Amino acid sequence: MSKARELAELGAVYDSGALSNRNVIINGAMKVAQRGTSSTGLGASDGYFTCDRWNMGLSTSGRLTMTQESDGPDGFANSIKLACTTADTSIGSSELGILRQMFEGQDLQRFAKGTTGAKEFTVSFYVKGNAAATYTAELYDSDNTRQISKTFSVTTDWTRVVLTYPADTTGAFGDDANLSLYLQIWLHAGSDFTSGTLNSSSWASVTTANRISSSGTSFFDSTSRTFFITGVQLEAGSEATPFEHRSFGQELQSCQRYFSKSYRYDKYAGDTSSLGWVQTEFHENNQGAGYREYYAFPFAVRMRATPTITIYDTAGNAGKCNYYLSVGSGNTNKVLNVSSTNERTFGGYSDRATSIGGWACHYTADAEL
Repeated sequence: MSKARELAELGAVYDSGALSNRNVIINGAMKVAQRGTSSTGLGASDGYFTCDRWNMGLSTSGRLTMTQESDGPDGFANSIKLACTTADTSIGSSELGILRQMFEGQDLQRFAKGTTGAKEFTVSFYVKGNAAATYTAELYDSDNTRQISKTFSVTTDWTRVVLTYPADTTGAFGDDANLSLYLQIWLHAGSDFTSGTLNSSSWASVTTANRISSSGTSFFDSTSRTFFITGVQLEAGSEATPFEHRSFGQELQSCQRYFSKSYRYDKYAGDTSSLGWVQTEFHENNQGAGYREYYAFPFAVRMRATPTITIYDTAGNAGKCNYYLSVGSGNTNKVLNVSSTNERTFGGYSDRATSIGGWACHYTADAEL
């Protein structure tokens, strides 16, 4: 068989999805957005704002809007769009603006990092913007405080970027559910990060000044600046394979390991709709002057770690719930106590004056890295 034929057949295997679970990235096609599809005024602090698993690291006087867009290259229906709304042309030395995803060590063992059989890391993604730009993509090993960075270019058309990072025989990833690696797209950086020589050829102990290219573009240089990204893939080896598409259901389940909610998918924390309430169980205990009702709510999937629970009533008040005497009538702004939580469920109790009725609420559960 000719080499060309072998390569063609190998490509067909990749495209068919037969070689599955290559992509370490979760929600790389930006399909899932449990928290919402748009968030404005971002820039002062870190957080998860729209598409699941995509965190913004932000410390700047600039501001941006982050949205899930119905825009992408062929084969992709969605992307993340960042749009600068307040420019920052006087960049402080410690300022930064990063789009990133973080990974558990137990999901990275395929790279054999820290061993003689260590493998390369290949990152690929599709990007475009309002104008030509140069940004930096960094792999940061938080277990061993090591990193490597490479620059990439953005044009006004969708283009695929492929970056291959060398193997690293120093410093193994922990085989656990804790944070081991960041993939970081640096869009803005102060001199603390750019004043040295970009570390792009081999992994090294972190020198802050060597992390980001001094010739890169600042996303906050103009309110005209935009940045779109989708089809993000991180895989072991020196070759970029076609993007591994997964179903919406698969991606949603993977995301729910880190963030789960009781709201209907298209509703978000603070929504005033009562659809999809979770209700307490009727296990009452007479407290003398009143009644205590206990409850337990299971999560959709087992979460990465014991999550932080936030309770909402239907008016969007955090820490509160609705008290009702009969289904359909309610009273907001009541306290629902969370007293026990693990990776599978959370429970607690609520108190009321009568033995008739119950409680209803919405919740979010956060076990992000």
